[in-house]
Amino acid sequence: MEEENGGKPEAEAEGEKRWRFGANKALAAAGGRSIRGTLNKVIACVEETGPRPMITLGNGDPSLFPSFRTTPIAEDAIVEAVRSAQYNNYAPTNGLLPARQAVAEYLSKDLPYQLSPDDVFITAGCAQAIEIVITALARPDANILLPRPGFPMYEARCTFNHVEMRHFDLIPEKGWEFDLDQVEKLADENTVAIVLINPNNPCGSVLKYEHMKEIAKTAMKLGIMVISDEVYDHLTFGSNPFVPMGALGDIVPVITLGSISKRWVVPGWRLGWIITTDPKHILRKTKFVDSIRSYLDITTDPATFIQGAVPQMINNTKADFFNNIIHVLRDSAEISYNRIKDIKCITCPHKPEASMFVMVKLNMSYLDNISDDVEFCSKLAKEESVIVLPGSALEMKNWLRITFAVEPTSLVVAIERLESFCKRHERVEQISPG
Repeated sequence: MEEENGGKPEAEAEGEKRWRFGANKALAAAGGRSIRGTLNKVIACVEETGPRPMITLGNGDPSLFPSFRTTPIAEDAIVEAVRSAQYNNYAPTNGLLPARQAVAEYLSKDLPYQLSPDDVFITAGCAQAIEIVITALARPDANILLPRPGFPMYEARCTFNHVEMRHFDLIPEKGWEFDLDQVEKLADENTVAIVLINPNNPCGSVLKYEHMKEIAKTAMKLGIMVISDEVYDHLTFGSNPFVPMGALGDIVPVITLGSISKRWVVPGWRLGWIITTDPKHILRKTKFVDSIRSYLDITTDPATFIQGAVPQMINNTKADFFNNIIHVLRDSAEISYNRIKDIKCITCPHKPEASMFVMVKLNMSYLDNISDDVEFCSKLAKEESVIVLPGSALEMKNWLRITFAVEPTSLVVAIERLESFCKRHERVEQISPG
C-alpha cells in the first residue's frame, strides 16, 4: 500500500491526520495475565438463552452467598464511621493511626514480637499492596522469584514494571512445598525477592513451619527479602496450622501483605496492608521502606471511613463468626475433593486444607475434541454454564483452579454438571499420555 501511494502511509495519503498516541503495550501485556481478563473470556462463552443459571467456581468472592455474609459487627462499624462525620477527610498516606494500631495489634498476636503502627501501611486492598511492593523493588535488571502456580497479579505488576520473572515450582506431591533446589539455581546477583503465598491461592495448602524456616534460610543465604502474601490468614481447616512468615523475621526481612477481604468476606471494601516484619530493621537500613513511603505519596488511599471502621471490626468481631466461616469452607472443601476425585479425567493431588481453592489436573488422554484447559473451560461454560479458571492463567497448562467458596447446594450442582460434561466428552479409546 505504501508503494502505491508514493511511499507514504495510507492515512497520510488520504489526507488524514496521523496521531502520535496509542495503546500502552505494557498495560496490554499486564492485563493479559489477569484472572479477571481470563474469566471474562470464559464467561463470554455462556449461552445467554441457556436453560440453567450460571454457577461460577472461578473467583474467590463468596460474599454474594448467604452462608458467607459478613458479620453485623463489620456492617455496624461502617455505618457508625460514616455517621460520625469524622472520616470525610483525606487520610494520611500511610493510613489512619487507629487503623494501623489495630492491624499491628491483630497481627502481633501470632508473632514473637510486637509490631508498631509504624510497621503498618494501609492500602486499597491486597492488590494495591502488591502493586506498591513490586514497584518499590523495580530497578534495571532486577528479577523476582515467583511460585508456579501462583497469583497472576504478581506477574502483571512485574510485566508493567519491567521486572524479570523467574518461576520456581510448587510440588503437588509434597503438599505444594517450594522446590528450594530450583530456587537456588534460579537466583543470581540481580534477584531481589521471593514471593510466598500462605495459606495458598490457588492450591488450598498450608506450609509447615519447618519448611517455612528452610525458605527463610534460603532467602537469607541469597540476600533477598521474602514477600509473604497472607490474605487468607487463618482460613485453615486441615492439620497444618497457619504460621505467619513474619515469625521468622529474625532470619530474613519479610514484607507481609494482607487484608480484611477474605477473613471478613468483604473483598469490595478494598482495605489491605503492607507490614514490615523485620525486627533487625534491615528494610529501613536499605531504604526500602523509604520507597514504599514515596509510592504512597503519589497513589490513592483506601476510603477513609473504611479505615475508620477497622478498629471496631478487628476488636469486636466474635470468634463464632470466624468459626462458622471455617466450618462452611471445610464442608465445601470435603464436597469438592470427594466428588471431583471420582471424575475420570481429573486428578486432585492434594486435598485442600485452606483458603477457598483447589488445583486439579486434567488428563487430556481421557477427553475427546478438547485440546487444552482453555478449551475445556470454554466448552464447559457454553454447555453447562459452569465457570472454572483455566490453569494456563496461573502458568499451569492443563490444570484447573476450582473455587469451593460458594453456597454448598450450588457447589454440588456445579460439580454434577462438571461430571456430566466430562462423561459427555470422554474418549472412547483412551490414548497413551506418551
